[in-house]
Amino acid sequence: MIGTVRALFTIVALVGLSLPLIPVQIVLNRLDHPRKRRLPVFWHRCAARLIGLRITVEGDMAGERPLLITANHVSWLDIVALSACGPLSFIAKQEVLHWPAFGYLAKLQRTVFVNRERRSATGDKADEIARRLQAGDVMVLFAEGTSSCGSYVLPFRSALLGAPQRAAGPQSPVFIQPVALAYTHLNGMVTNLSDRPFTGFYGDTDLAPHLFAILKHAAIDVTIRFNEPVAIAADSDRKSVARHLEDTVRLMKTEALRR
Repeated sequence: MIGTVRALFTIVALVGLSLPLIPVQIVLNRLDHPRKRRLPVFWHRCAARLIGLRITVEGDMAGERPLLITANHVSWLDIVALSACGPLSFIAKQEVLHWPAFGYLAKLQRTVFVNRERRSATGDKADEIARRLQAGDVMVLFAEGTSSCGSYVLPFRSALLGAPQRAAGPQSPVFIQPVALAYTHLNGMVTNLSDRPFTGFYGDTDLAPHLFAILKHAAIDVTIRFNEPVAIAADSDRKSVARHLEDTVRLMKTEALRR
């Protein structure tokens, strides 16, 4: 009963937070104002507190530009956690655009939606991502191409690194920073193999029930670990770069879960 009341209160609070800020973000986007990158950071930090998402950050977001962040993917909570760290936008599958509320908020955060089933559309989106990187936007790519239960890291898809290669010039590489997310505690208790899937939004999980279940809990702890960025050039071996990023993220995640 207490959990249900808490979830309903959190939903009302999130709506109250969003309603006055949405028109402001719309105007900032249309005016191409620099603060269009900062307002989502404020929203996500407030949302994290309301949800009970306690974020521990180890390391720093790289200062090099252009910058692409590659991270493992566990849940929609990843969006809140990463966005609270600083100004950034995401690369997401086309289906996210049609999620209730989430799709619209993602659009306001200037997410690039990719239809991976249409090769021609994927090429156009790669060009758009390249332009965004060159313009100084920090983009986040979940390089596994899907989400998991949170206990392991899936293989990174090297094909998804095509966009940063397009943005790289002969003497100006794009920097890719590996980042690991690990959900370490649930209501103050260390997570294990049996309860880590609770935070995971994967497979055939329905959004609404998962959202409500998350909001019923008092606290979820997530550790975000930033590693050193690597440079990728137009002629770099994408498979080698993807393997390095995958190995780095897997090691960071494993270390975070063992603490």
